[in-house]
Amino acid sequence: MKRDPRRFDDLFQYFGAITVRRMFGGEGIYASEQIIGLVIDERIYLKTTDSNRADYLAGGCKPFTFRRGKKITATSYYAVPERLLDDPEEFAIWARKAQAAALAPKPPGKKRR
Repeated sequence: MKRDPRRFDDLFQYFGAITVRRMFGGEGIYASEQIIGLVIDERIYLKTTDSNRADYLAGGCKPFTFRRGKKITATSYYAVPERLLDDPEEFAIWARKAQAAALAPKPPGKKRR
């Protein structure tokens, strides 16, 4: 199935330019060259840190998880609340927080792959 690269133009109209690139069974959402989100099975996940994760948890949102062998790993990308998909202005606020989370220094002691 060929995906329209402009399908998120309306949603990100108040945030700014993004690019969408294929990656491991889904797509990455990039602002400049920084990944700020994922699209997996047509669900949008945005980057979180301690600074914005509470917003997602308050909305009952779940992290993107994947299975490696018998282990299930939760990522720092959380599904956006469905209500944001109809509110590009508020979505832009969440996307800016995701961008800030992506640009934040990594906490010490965490291994990077």
